[in-house]
Amino acid sequence: DVQLQASGGGLVQPGGSLRLSCTASGLRFEDFDLGWIRQFPGKELEVVACTQKRNRNTFYSDSVKGRFTASRDDAKNTLYLQMNSLKPEDTAVYYCAAGDSTVWSYWGQGTQVTVSS
Repeated sequence: DVQLQASGGGLVQPGGSLRLSCTASGLRFEDFDLGWIRQFPGKELEVVACTQKRNRNTFYSDSVKGRFTASRDDAKNTLYLQMNSLKPEDTAVYYCAAGDSTVWSYWGQGTQVTVSS
């Protein structure tokens, strides 16, 4: 049974930072591309970061480039998202996912990030 668990969300003021973590059981992160995907209050989804299994290259959406950093520790089966300079428009539910970058086969349960003063 595959389970992904995201954690680390919360309420933060604009300009603040948060670090999200994602752990998994039932699969090996090293076999997958890994991503952070967020869902806005209006339900729109955005892939904010994708780290490839093949070469560990990481790609970011334009909206977070330069502010967010995704990293993976395959030995610990853990994915991270360091979020700096947070803005109110970053408010969303953040999901971790595993797949092949075009199809995200496995999703975590999501963690809420709220950026507000």
